[in-house]
Amino acid sequence: MDEVADPPGLQLTDVLAWLAGEGIDLPAPVRATLFEGGRSNVTYRLTGADGSSVVVRRPPLGNVMPTAHNMAREHQVLTGLTRVDFPAPRPLALCEDESVTGAPFLVMEFVDGRIVATSQQAAQMDPAARGRISQALVTTLARLHALDMTVAGLAELGRPHGYLPRQLSRWGKQWDLTRTRDLASMGDLHDAIAARLARVPGDLPWSLVHGDYRLDNLILDPVDDSVRAVLDWEMSTLGDPLTDLALTLVYWSEPNDNRRHDVPVALNLTDGTGFWGRAQLIDAYAAASGRTLDHLDVCTALACYKLAVITESIHARTLIGKQLGASARDTHAMGVATEALADLGLAVIASGTVAGLAS
Repeated sequence: MDEVADPPGLQLTDVLAWLAGEGIDLPAPVRATLFEGGRSNVTYRLTGADGSSVVVRRPPLGNVMPTAHNMAREHQVLTGLTRVDFPAPRPLALCEDESVTGAPFLVMEFVDGRIVATSQQAAQMDPAARGRISQALVTTLARLHALDMTVAGLAELGRPHGYLPRQLSRWGKQWDLTRTRDLASMGDLHDAIAARLARVPGDLPWSLVHGDYRLDNLILDPVDDSVRAVLDWEMSTLGDPLTDLALTLVYWSEPNDNRRHDVPVALNLTDGTGFWGRAQLIDAYAAASGRTLDHLDVCTALACYKLAVITESIHARTLIGKQLGASARDTHAMGVATEALADLGLAVIASGTVAGLAS
């Protein structure tokens, strides 16, 4: 085997030897490329001399939150999604032996297509394409939430009842473990969400929840803008489907947003003419899913809280030099994002509507 260079976080020679033992052979020399857009799990494309590729995902290098970045869980979910023919990468192998490259890792197929991850990429599309993409995003989300978990073999993936209070408790504990400073707004937001959740029924409908559903986690067909694959299933579970819609709305951007501009994730991505506004996304999801959205406001505030914890974790990894990818180059941006997300969550709770995201 030809000598290969190790990218950060990946002992490539050892990984290739392990892959060969699993029947996955890439012709030498093999090139490993770090996907720059990743901010959580670290993702690489391994490309053989003949152009064949696989994707490898592993946890971040430092400040890993408990219960997060579970490679076995992501492998389980991808296997289930393959059974029901939902657009997601096909899993190829799971390595739980940390001696191979310092952490468990997941191997999956490489899905070619277009990822719209920056405002510059979005600006190159015409308004009609932006509208098609908005429609595809909503339609695919509604399709996800209609999947039969028994057929997928995922009926035991989580405990859907009591999901929202458990989510608040989980992310509250994660905040205590990962925060780099005291932030009064995070405590205020936690308490406000808890008070609002007390008025939400406990027997809500449930489904498979992606946990990080957003435009730049979709691989699109470059011709018709249909969804070829949904990526990043590390936080998926069984729970309230409105949490996925809520998170999408927080990631979404509109031209008149204010504090949202302090969150450098999918920044200004959907501002352009042709992209639907948040209100249109909500209406389209309600029509496609047939679900009532009475508690979307508290799910949206909870999404802000969850993302604030995640950005703080990325901020913490950046401060100690353990963050890879796009976020590693800016020491303070994610810390500012945490503060902005807390303020946005409080604005949603105060207004009682998703319109608070434009504050």
